[in-house]
Amino acid sequence: MDAAFTAEQDEMRRTLREILGKRCGPDEVKTAVRTAAGHDRELWQQLALQLGLPGTAVAEEYGGVGCTPADLALACEETGRALLPSPLLATAVLAVPLITALGTAAQRSALLPPLAAGGLTAALAVPGPALSTALALTGENTPGEWAGGGRAGGVQARPGQDGGWRLYGEAAQVLDGHSASLLLVAAHTGGFARSRTLLFLVREDAPGLVRARQATLDETRPQARIQLRDTPAELLGAEADNATDEAVLAALAATGRTAAAVLAAEAVGAAGAALARTVEYVCRREQFGRPIGSFQAVKHRLADLYVQVQAARSAAYYAAWDPRQGGLALAQALEALRITAGEAIQLHGGIGFTWEHDAHLYFKRAAADELLFGPVHRLRAHAAHRAGLFTTPQEKVAV
Repeated sequence: MDAAFTAEQDEMRRTLREILGKRCGPDEVKTAVRTAAGHDRELWQQLALQLGLPGTAVAEEYGGVGCTPADLALACEETGRALLPSPLLATAVLAVPLITALGTAAQRSALLPPLAAGGLTAALAVPGPALSTALALTGENTPGEWAGGGRAGGVQARPGQDGGWRLYGEAAQVLDGHSASLLLVAAHTGGFARSRTLLFLVREDAPGLVRARQATLDETRPQARIQLRDTPAELLGAEADNATDEAVLAALAATGRTAAAVLAAEAVGAAGAALARTVEYVCRREQFGRPIGSFQAVKHRLADLYVQVQAARSAAYYAAWDPRQGGLALAQALEALRITAGEAIQLHGGIGFTWEHDAHLYFKRAAADELLFGPVHRLRAHAAHRAGLFTTPQEKVAV
């Protein structure tokens, strides 16, 4: 494996950092998240036109850039540095791979080009606080309780009289669900006896669709409550290809592996930015006639943070080339971000403890990402289970 970055990747990183440096400072972030969309639409279009950022994961035949997960991870490391609020995660990282893997030729031709151009945004809706389970990050996404299990609750689907499908139910934590033009909804069909989980396409103007933005800890990760009241929907893929939900669950798990690698890179970018801002502060903040960064105790704390962030960055880069290691890389990156953000608040002193200080933007991102995609100990436990670390010799023989 050649882990060196190409000249094109370095140029993409440089250009993206330059644009975000001008358009996405802490004040601009706070302003953007309080708009109705939850992000700066003008900046999103600029990133789409100049860099093709929404089309990074879309194949060239559909108007995308056709990049590898490593390219997407590098881009998200830069968006993580700026804590960019955008539909990039929900659209390019979660929705596009599922449409590519499961959609019919007609669906791919109709949806992927506008997604790549940035004019169409999408969101993945799974019932309850089960996104990490649906993506097989903290447990196997086998058919069952995470999507309602065919019982009351979750989202249920039934064939409609017009040959389509009707959905009813609720999903409470949908990333960018309040503003997405297209929803990919995981729903059960077949009742309890013949329950199977399928994915359905729901347009933003579908009758019976009710969306409400939720109050969240991290405003840069906007979430919505989605209610479906006998809402018409289109099956993602052909009925013949989805006779069982094995293809859907496999596609969700594959998407989860890539998403974990990308999220790890994003968390590393945020942790690196929090550390850099802290180093800058301690070098100019003086106590007893000297910068506090010159004190040995502060140097030791910063050195420990540097080692942790660099180790997480190495793990994230490795996972970008081998997404099977995404779960472990995400665990290490989320832990590095949480510790770095906490230390940043501490080392900023009294001003750092004020809720309005910029250091809390990183702390909120760390806490929110663990709630959505973690926690860290479950990410590691699942990775260890899949690697067979806790398998007894007798079980290995039986297998």
